[in-house]
Amino acid sequence: MKEEKNMNKSRGKTIRTLTLLVILTVGICFCFSPLFKNLKFGLDLQGGFEVLYEVKSIDGSKMTSDKMNSTYKTLSKRIDSLGVSEPEIVIEGDNKIRVKLAGVQDEDEARKQLSTVATLSFRDTENNLLMTSDVLKSGGAKVTTDSSGRPAVLLSVKNKDKFYAVTNKVKDYDSNMIVIWLDYEEGDSYENEKSSCGSSGSKCLSAATVSQGFASDVIIQGNFTEEEVNNLVDLINSGSLPSKLTEISSKTVAASFGDDTLNKTLLAGIIGVAVIMVILVILYHLSGFVFSFAMLLYTLLVFFIFWLVGGVLTLPGIAALVLGIGMAVDANVITYTRIKEELYQGRSLETAFKMGTHESASSIFDSNITTLLVAVIMFMFGESSVKGFATMLLITIFVTIFSMVIITRTILKSLIKTGYFDNKTNLFINVKDKDIPEVSRGESARVVPFKKVDFLKFSKLFIAFSIIIILIGGIFFIKDSGFNLGVDFKAGSDISLVTDKKLNKNEIEKDIKDLSLDISDIEINNTTTNIIVKNVLDATEIENVKKYFIDKYDAKVDIGVVSNIVKQELLKNAIISVILAIVGIVIYISLRFKFSYAIGGVVALIHDILVIFAVFSFARLEVSSMFIAAILAIIGYSINDTIVLFDRIRENLSKVEKKKLNKDKLVQVANDSIRETFTRTIYTSLTTVIPVVALIILGSKEILNFNIAMLIGLISGTYSSIFIATIIFLLIEKKDIGKEKSEKKSKSREEVSEKMIKGINC
Repeated sequence: MKEEKNMNKSRGKTIRTLTLLVILTVGICFCFSPLFKNLKFGLDLQGGFEVLYEVKSIDGSKMTSDKMNSTYKTLSKRIDSLGVSEPEIVIEGDNKIRVKLAGVQDEDEARKQLSTVATLSFRDTENNLLMTSDVLKSGGAKVTTDSSGRPAVLLSVKNKDKFYAVTNKVKDYDSNMIVIWLDYEEGDSYENEKSSCGSSGSKCLSAATVSQGFASDVIIQGNFTEEEVNNLVDLINSGSLPSKLTEISSKTVAASFGDDTLNKTLLAGIIGVAVIMVILVILYHLSGFVFSFAMLLYTLLVFFIFWLVGGVLTLPGIAALVLGIGMAVDANVITYTRIKEELYQGRSLETAFKMGTHESASSIFDSNITTLLVAVIMFMFGESSVKGFATMLLITIFVTIFSMVIITRTILKSLIKTGYFDNKTNLFINVKDKDIPEVSRGESARVVPFKKVDFLKFSKLFIAFSIIIILIGGIFFIKDSGFNLGVDFKAGSDISLVTDKKLNKNEIEKDIKDLSLDISDIEINNTTTNIIVKNVLDATEIENVKKYFIDKYDAKVDIGVVSNIVKQELLKNAIISVILAIVGIVIYISLRFKFSYAIGGVVALIHDILVIFAVFSFARLEVSSMFIAAILAIIGYSINDTIVLFDRIRENLSKVEKKKLNKDKLVQVANDSIRETFTRTIYTSLTTVIPVVALIILGSKEILNFNIAMLIGLISGTYSSIFIATIIFLLIEKKDIGKEKSEKKSKSREEVSEKMIKGINC
């Protein structure tokens, strides 16, 4: 009776917990819609205009952080006048500013407003530069009146010492005048503007006679109306900069491009996540359902934090979310696999849970830290799209720890404590009662996954296969004179056309010739045509090209431009990012494990990179900045796989007495570790591959090559962790074992020799 009462009580607790879980799951699903409506979407998901400026000082002096910040503020004010909500303005490096105007309707007006920032300069009558506007206070222009009561502009002087020095010098000139210019350009002349200086429409704002040196504020006076003075004050305050902006790259995305991309990507993401949930419920039953709840919470939290920090969701960001889902799955699969192992050893459900969660902690921690390291490097050295990828990846790492480790374990623990599942392990985590041995009766484990498989036996076959792939890629690389570089890495312009019907390649070639452009590559895929030209198009040329294709084909036109400056910066940052990621991983693994593990892991990483390069080389797939993001993502993911295996090897080696450790025993431990982690490896790889494949099939072409690189890397990373990293580790460790024995024998001989010298046997 008491037992039945306890059973009813535990059943009641279980039902209440699961009911609450179902209610929360439904609630989370309803939260997605309003959150998505408030998210900011990037150019690639809603269309718009992006431009990268190189900022230079007009007097040739070095650009300082103060000057860059002033330029930043000025651009912000100029953008406000365009009526663009949520613009992105980012300072990149020492002298570049990237502006993204999502949803902007008039690209030409935006470009004009941004590039015609008002610049004040003080010159003599011979047009020689005396001072730039850096002597003035930022935003210090005010409406005032002159001595005659007419409207005028008051300029507040910031650097009074410099102003005094210049005016004191000019007072001694034959023509002792200071001319104040707005947007002075080479060829402008005071001689030509003298008669109109100070009048409406003239660049020459004022010409004042200087009879003495002075250090006070300046009044610009002339035949201005009150409206003209107000406009002039706004113009000066929004543009009194000691800098010039030179457009070095640009990109336009039509709104229809963005809408189509967003819909496709969201559909692919939803399908991918849904399939993962179904698979995990099949594999882990109730624990799989708990994981599905955690994954919904994880996704909601990632988007919520992204919204909270003011992030702008882009295609690379969604790609990072997909990778993050793979890592989140991994965190739970590692734990679930450990729990099942303990159950197969005859442990109770509660004990198996405690031991499984404890033993999986180090693997989850180390794998996330190495991915965190890669994400930080990507954020530091990546350009716009790569930075967005890194931001999302950083968020997913922290949310993974919270939702997939803390929340999941808390829910599972509360369910286990009810006692209801003590004899229902099959319902709880898909472990049948008949597979759990009775340890008290001396029974041993009945289920040992892959017990008869000798994984290392096939290592030479996989190594040979990898070598062949890499060699074939190398041959194609030499044959085709390198990779099929995108416009990011070879400079030029990328023109995308979307039409009602498929275009003719010969006709397109003729069009490009008529436009006097130099073709680099043409790719036609159904109704989408991608053209890469070697020319770095300026604003006027972009407009002409767009008009040409719209008039001729009624096409939707998207144009991206990358200059040599940007190309060189991207190449440099890409190389630095990959090198730093590898070095950082070597240092971390050496500290957490030992150097032999680090070497094995890095060789596997280099192998994965070479395999991706090889496939892209002989398939002639385009290599762009997002390709580098894929390489860095795979570095983070592949080392994640390797660390989980190495963590098990380290754990199993700690159980072996040092004096019993020999080469055969070392290989056996490595093989056992592979067997024990292989189920987790397959499940994790499968659940990460699913959303990537969904994005390849259903997603946007803009991240197609990124996802192809990810797919290749995931497959390569899975087997390189087992067959490459482990083999390298074993080769190094075997040599160390041999050395230890040699040293012991040598030491023993020395001791014997010493004893004989002492005359004991003489």
